[in-house]
Amino acid sequence: MKIVGVAACTSGIAHTYIAREKVMKAAQKLGYEIHMETQGTIGTENELTPEQIKEADFVLLVVDIKIGGKDRFKGKKVVEVPTNTAIKAPTKLIEAVVTKLHATA
Repeated sequence: MKIVGVAACTSGIAHTYIAREKVMKAAQKLGYEIHMETQGTIGTENELTPEQIKEADFVLLVVDIKIGGKDRFKGKKVVEVPTNTAIKAPTKLIEAVVTKLHATA
């Protein structure tokens, strides 16, 4: 399973990076490949490449605000959740998304 995502919170600082870190660790623990960019007060970091997006099974948007570049994900399965959800239960979140994807496949 390959996942790409974006993390962004209202202040663009703490929750953005905490959410990214927790989601990435959970995905790796589950054996998935993951790439996450952040959009915050200092701009975009770890920007996703077109190749990473193309190869991804789904896009995970861990956001509390409107993000830039959503059009890159056109045609992909996109799941959007608040940063708090990802911070509190990142493994459950990813497992639930993967289960749902397999059920609709």
